[in-house]
Amino acid sequence: MRKPNLRFAGFEDEWKESEIKNVLRKISRPVKVASTSEYRQIGIRSHGKGIFHKAQVTGAALGDKRVFWVEPNALVVNIVFAWEQAVAVTTEREKGMVASHRFPMYVAKESRAEPEFVLRLFLTGKGKKLLELASPGGAGRNKTLGQKEFESLKIVLPPPPEQRKVAQFLSVLDQRTTELRRKLELLEAYAGEMARRIFAREVRLTDEAGNDFPEWERRKFGDVFDFYGNNSFSRDCLTYESGSVRNIHYGDIHSKYRSAFRIERENVPFVRPEFDVSRVPPENYCREGDLVIADASEDYDDVGKSIEILNLSGEQVLAGLHTFIARDRDAAFANGFKGYLMRSESVRCQIKTLATGVSVLGISKSNLAKVDLCIPSRDEQVRIACFLGAIDDKIFAIKEQLRNLARYKQGLLSEMFV
Repeated sequence: MRKPNLRFAGFEDEWKESEIKNVLRKISRPVKVASTSEYRQIGIRSHGKGIFHKAQVTGAALGDKRVFWVEPNALVVNIVFAWEQAVAVTTEREKGMVASHRFPMYVAKESRAEPEFVLRLFLTGKGKKLLELASPGGAGRNKTLGQKEFESLKIVLPPPPEQRKVAQFLSVLDQRTTELRRKLELLEAYAGEMARRIFAREVRLTDEAGNDFPEWERRKFGDVFDFYGNNSFSRDCLTYESGSVRNIHYGDIHSKYRSAFRIERENVPFVRPEFDVSRVPPENYCREGDLVIADASEDYDDVGKSIEILNLSGEQVLAGLHTFIARDRDAAFANGFKGYLMRSESVRCQIKTLATGVSVLGISKSNLAKVDLCIPSRDEQVRIACFLGAIDDKIFAIKEQLRNLARYKQGLLSEMFV
C-alpha cells in the first residue's frame, strides 16, 4: 500500500505513481525582446530557498539572451543547480517578469498535480535524490538537469484534494518561518544600532532614580587586563562526542559564538582523550568574566574578535590555538559588559589598524595592550550589559524557535510523503 506514515484525517486513498510528464506540462511563452523596454528576471536559490527578483534591465542589456514570460503557479527549476534543490513555485508576484531558458516551468496537467505539492516532494531527501538522478555529470555546472530525464521521473502522489491540504499546511509553516526571520532581522539591526549609539555616547542610560552616570574614563587595554596563555590543539585534536575538557577554537569565535558566551548555548568541542592536558596551568583555564580573543584571521572583520565568558556551568574550558585570554586585573568591569565593549566601533577600528600581516592578519598582545578603552562607571556598565543582554536573549529565543521549526518541518517532510 502506497500511503505516507503521517496524513490528515479524512484521506484514505492510496497514493499512485506517475511520471512528471503525465501530471505536469511544460509551458514556454517566449518574450519578443524590445531593446527599449525594461524587463525584470527571476532567479532561484538552491536548497529550496525560493525565488528572488533581479534588478530591472533594458532589452538592449539582455541582448540575444532567450527569455520567457513567467507563468504564475508553476513549478520552476534551475537546471544548473536542480541537484541542489534549486526549485520553486512562481506566484502572482512574478507575473510580468521573465525567466532564462535555464528555468523551465511546469503547470498542472488536467488538475492532476499541485505544483506546490510537487515542490514540497522535491524538498524531501527522496526528492533530492530524484533531482540528482536527472542531473548526470560531474560537480557544479556540469551537473545540468536533463529535461527529458526530469519529465520521466516517477513520483508518488495522492489525489489533488490531499495534495492541496498538505501544501497549504506546509505553506503556513513557511509563513511562520518568514515572520520569525523578519523579526530576527529587525531585532539584530536594532541591537547593532543601539550598541553603536551607546558606545558612541549618542545615547546615555540613567540610574534607577533617573540621574546621569559619571563621564567615561579612558584607559589603555594593557592597564586593565592581564594576558594568559593558550594551547596548540588544532581541529584534529578535538571532538564533539565526549570528553572532560572543552576547547574554544578561534574559528568558532569568528563564525559561531556570541559575544556573551554561555556554554549551555554553544556547541563547544572537547579535547580528545589521547591528548594530554595535565600540563596546562590552572590559570590558563577559562574563568567566568574572561575575554577570549582570536589573534589571527584572514580578514580585518574577524582579527581580534572576542567573546566574554559569562557562564561555564562548572565545566573545564581552554582557549585554543590562535587565541589568548585577557583577564580583568582589578575587577574594573561588570560581567557582561566587556564583550560588548570589545565589539564597539571604536575598539574594532583600533584593532584593525594595529593588526599586521598580509595573507593572514594577526594582533599581538603588545599591540592589543595599546588599544584605548572608554570605560563607564561600573553601575553604568551593569545597565548597559542588562539592556543589550535583554535584546540578545530575545534574539537567541527567536533563533531557537527557528531551529525547532526547521526540525519539526524536516520531520514532517520525512513522514508526509511516499
